[in-house]
Amino acid sequence: MTNHLAGSCAAADSTAATSPASVIDETPAPRPVVAAWSAYDFGGNAFNTVMLSFVFSVYVTGTVADDPARGQVVWSNFQTAAGIALALLAPLMGAWADRVRHRRVLLAVSTLITIACMAACFFVKPDDAYLLLGAGLLSFASVAQDIAGVFYNGMLPHVSTPKTVGRISGTAWALGYLGGVVCLVGALFGFILNGGMLGLPTDEAFNVRCVALFCALFMLVFSVPVMILGPDGEPRPGERFSVVGAYREIGSRIAHMWQRERGLLHFLVAAGIYRDGLNAVFAFAGVIAATAYGFSSEEVIYFGLAASVSAALGTWIFGRLDDKLGPRPVILGSLIAIVAEGLAIVIANQALVFWVCGMMISFLVGPIQSASRTLLTRIIPPGEENETFGLYATVGRVVSFIAPALIGVFTAAFGVRWGIMGIVVTLIFGLALFWPLRIPGVTHQRA
Repeated sequence: MTNHLAGSCAAADSTAATSPASVIDETPAPRPVVAAWSAYDFGGNAFNTVMLSFVFSVYVTGTVADDPARGQVVWSNFQTAAGIALALLAPLMGAWADRVRHRRVLLAVSTLITIACMAACFFVKPDDAYLLLGAGLLSFASVAQDIAGVFYNGMLPHVSTPKTVGRISGTAWALGYLGGVVCLVGALFGFILNGGMLGLPTDEAFNVRCVALFCALFMLVFSVPVMILGPDGEPRPGERFSVVGAYREIGSRIAHMWQRERGLLHFLVAAGIYRDGLNAVFAFAGVIAATAYGFSSEEVIYFGLAASVSAALGTWIFGRLDDKLGPRPVILGSLIAIVAEGLAIVIANQALVFWVCGMMISFLVGPIQSASRTLLTRIIPPGEENETFGLYATVGRVVSFIAPALIGVFTAAFGVRWGIMGIVVTLIFGLALFWPLRIPGVTHQRA
């Protein structure tokens, strides 16, 4: 393996003597290929925003379940199982993709599994007997989609160049937020509110269940282009794939990173922690808005829509800065600003401040996520992009308990509005780990 990163997690400054090897193609990909790759992000957020965050998960835990408390417990247990499954499968699937090289086929299969699970949610009726089915389908779909994300992210080096990777990644991530907005608005006004504009019957929550079919179709339409045009690869000659052998190689890869690529391991851990805090922003913002600041259900939806639009705009703008300044300044500056705005919300304790700072935080969440993806893309050794993104997903899952646990601690100790401090502390922890990381040729790369 290439010694593309050196340095120590414990060192004050993780530096390498030479620039890291890059897997990013030097020749620009055709525009239809870039458009197809970006469209996948647009369609994929139908699951994240509507099914997993704002609509169908709420339906399963609050309507399908006879007891909302039991529904929440069942939901939590299934999501925990999904996290464990992803932690085990993501690096394995990445290693497989790096060897068989049929990245496009693997992306198509995992995406179609996600879509099929979404469509099957139509059969989840508002009866407690369907609780396990609903929670199970959504959890299985979340694992399939995250695995698809490994193959999808592995395409980024092949749809961009060193001068455009930030812009392309940021544009696609921004389109993801916009896709979530479009799909959420379509679900609310087309199906949910009073049966929606389609006038669907509300008996047995038929209109809500139809949202699952709508989201599945939405994701399918915008996923097909990359299944056809996405960059693929040729199998490595002479290499065979085995599950035992792959896990053995993954273990050796981690050991190698500790010995000779500690800077990469440093980044994976730091990014996993601060990404956990970022994920908690959208996961808990609506709950905190309703319980601490008295937002109605409609106000929470409007807040979520505004936050998504703000996030899309920020990600699109900062994608350009990523190419000019490098990903490290984007990540550092945005993390510092989010921490300051989170503290302002807690100190002020006013709904208006929550609105304003919430929009500013949303503006910066996407840029950090996108810049983290481009930073990793810039330092992946050639031929190991899928396995590395699999480890990226795994580390994120392993540390995903930190922010929710801290939110619970602060909420129990000081009250609901103090739950935000759990997010702030998680981000500070990730920021402190990321701060000393230096990657020559990447952190200050200019177009």
